[in-house]
Amino acid sequence: MSIAELFLIAVGLSMDAFAVAVCKGLSMQKMSLKNAAIVGLYFGGFQGFMPFLGYLLGSRFQNAITAYDHWIAFVLLAVIGGSMIKESMDPEAETCDASLAVKDMTILAIATSIDALAVGVTFAFLQVQILPAVSFIGVITFVLSMVGVKTGVVFGARYKSRAELTGGLILILMGLKILLEHLFFS
Repeated sequence: MSIAELFLIAVGLSMDAFAVAVCKGLSMQKMSLKNAAIVGLYFGGFQGFMPFLGYLLGSRFQNAITAYDHWIAFVLLAVIGGSMIKESMDPEAETCDASLAVKDMTILAIATSIDALAVGVTFAFLQVQILPAVSFIGVITFVLSMVGVKTGVVFGARYKSRAELTGGLILILMGLKILLEHLFFS
């Protein structure tokens, strides 16, 4: 997997975290670098850890399903991407408060990184160098989450649904690319 492909996956995965970070920013009175960093650390940390966990799980079954791994990667990425697109079309906006309490942030970080767990499973099939990959995903999510808080403080909710839509499309296209490469170019 190239660095450009990994970057696109990292951006796609981080769009849920970005959207929630925008929501957090909306609820804050003013931009605080400390608060943005806290949001970024939670989301970036979980977004880096969950694919690692998925990779460990996927590695256990890699040999048993190698012949179908490209289909699994495609289906998982398409389902995750489709779910993100569906969420972006939901007219009922999520509500967020400004709380940065450990319990609240942990729940939000887990909720926004479940899709990264599934992507980690696909990494096991694609034989990705996992530690650099998850570190990269975590850093990208950290940065985009901080930007999300700032965006929420400055611009409001209008970018939340666009971020989820873009992330979903990226993940679907990456899954399609993996499938087509395996079917026609391997």
